[in-house]
Amino acid sequence: MNEFHKSVLLKDSVEGLKIKPNGIYVDVTFGGGGHSREIIKSIIEGKLIAFDQDKEAIKNKIIDKKNFMIFNKNFKNLKTQLNSINIFAIDGLIADLGVSAYQFTDNERGFSLKYDANLDMRMDQDLEKTAFDVINKYNRENLSRIFKDYADFKNPNFIVDEIISSRNSKIIQTTFDLKKIFNNKTIGLKDNKFFARIFQAIRIEINDEINILKELLSQSLELLRPKGRLVVLSYHSAEDKIVKSFMKYGNFLNTPKKDFFGNISTPFRLVTKKPIVPSVTEINQNNKSRSAKLRICEKL
Repeated sequence: MNEFHKSVLLKDSVEGLKIKPNGIYVDVTFGGGGHSREIIKSIIEGKLIAFDQDKEAIKNKIIDKKNFMIFNKNFKNLKTQLNSINIFAIDGLIADLGVSAYQFTDNERGFSLKYDANLDMRMDQDLEKTAFDVINKYNRENLSRIFKDYADFKNPNFIVDEIISSRNSKIIQTTFDLKKIFNNKTIGLKDNKFFARIFQAIRIEINDEINILKELLSQSLELLRPKGRLVVLSYHSAEDKIVKSFMKYGNFLNTPKKDFFGNISTPFRLVTKKPIVPSVTEINQNNKSRSAKLRICEKL
């Protein structure tokens, strides 16, 4: 496919769905359409429904089939949207939680470290809150929270101090303004890795990615038929912990649920005991795949 987006672990993730020709499948992160294009090849009498909150992704019309439809919706609306078209049960769902390549290369969206753009980072351009609001308006406590929880900085005080000190003298308007705050500072990491984690934390906060992921997983449990497959690609530890716990225990507490007799009760069978990760070859061909983890489970 074109450079709009290159799907990660494409073969493994699509095979993980164990597609039935007459089944109903959902791709909740259409993006460049790579997963959907492969899935639709195996569906004859069934249906494929795709979602993407980004209007640019919806414009990328690479599938023209009667048994395919796509909605410009956030996947938190999954169950409501499916019910509206009289779909109440599905045979498989795939979610690729990464940022699409076209979002990184759009020099006006603010996702990339390479371009000087307004602090935006909204997946859905109709959202009100932007990265500008986080950086310039969040208090110390909330800034510390996002950098600790979403970027794995054990002690984010240095980062928070620098941001607050800088914004007190001048508004932080663009991505390069944000990066300049840390120029010539000892940050203990290679610059790109450091800034990638900073940008990641802000993006997750702006788009409410953690809460929406939990919504998606909870709805998938309600929608999946017995033996239906859930396939999720995550790209950072906060996401992966949630996906791992949900697939193993059916909850987000990382604790088994027990029945009246003390037997462990779980709604899924793990298809992948450990996550599938990209090969060295794939990482060399697509560096953005390096942190990907693929987990698959089957509804009991």
